Amino acid sequence: MYSGRRFIILVTLGLLLFTSSLMAAPKADLWPRWESHDPSSSVVVDHSAWDRFLNRYLITAHPSGINRLRYGDVTAKDRQELGSYIDSLQGIPVSRLNRDEQMAYWINLYNAATVKVVLDHYPVSSITKIDLSSGLFGRGPWDAKLLEVEGEEVSLNDIEHRILRPIWRDPRVHYAVNCASIGCPNLQNLAYTAANLEVLLEKGAREYINHPRGASFQGNKLVLSSIYDWFQEDFGGSEEGVLRHLRRYAAAELAGRLGGYSGRIGYAYDWSLNE
Repeated sequence: MYSGRRFIILVTLGLLLFTSSLMAAPKADLWPRWESHDPSSSVVVDHSAWDRFLNRYLITAHPSGINRLRYGDVTAKDRQELGSYIDSLQGIPVSRLNRDEQMAYWINLYNAATVKVVLDHYPVSSITKIDLSSGLFGRGPWDAKLLEVEGEEVSLNDIEHRILRPIWRDPRVHYAVNCASIGCPNLQNLAYTAANLEVLLEKGAREYINHPRGASFQGNKLVLSSIYDWFQEDFGGSEEGVLRHLRRYAAAELAGRLGGYSGRIGYAYDWSLNE
């Protein structure tokens, strides 16, 4: 009897550890294949179709302060045009672009593909309900090879964690890629381009950090987005590093409270669909 109970306990612990490891945030793990670029390239990728889609369906003046997408209103014609835009991006030889064009390319491809996968499964209460990833404990669409670029099958996780994060090493990437959730930084109302890249990255950081879902005080306790816990390595590798990053973008009152904070930090995230 004892050995049987012990076996059950060990199996349960093993499953819990296995599940926990699968649900942990992916580390930045460079895919060397995508380091190639052409600094002299003057090619400009056309993202006007994504601009038109965002202009039609993204609400930027929502009372919550969170940009919302009107998934339920997207017409069949616009779904088709979104798919055509994504197809056009997959046909671009991205390795021949300069670095800024590449970064804008990958961000827009990630965001457009995320919107498309939600539309393909709409109505849905959360992107986490779209179980396209393989394995017993698959959760969400992030590991599914939804795209093909230069003959390589590519997933959303590949774009974020194997291309954008390790190549650019810029924590503001987390404010640019959008996971279709309330807790996520805003989906911007413009396509990223080489020309507006710096402006939009800075804008995304300021908007998120100065909104309660990014950083807020609940009484005397500081509560941050789980992004700063999951990807702490990108924000200085410690909670103090995270606080330094937050102070850089925080408005005066928030920056003042962050400056002297030495208490415990709580983390929260809302996976509800950003509709």
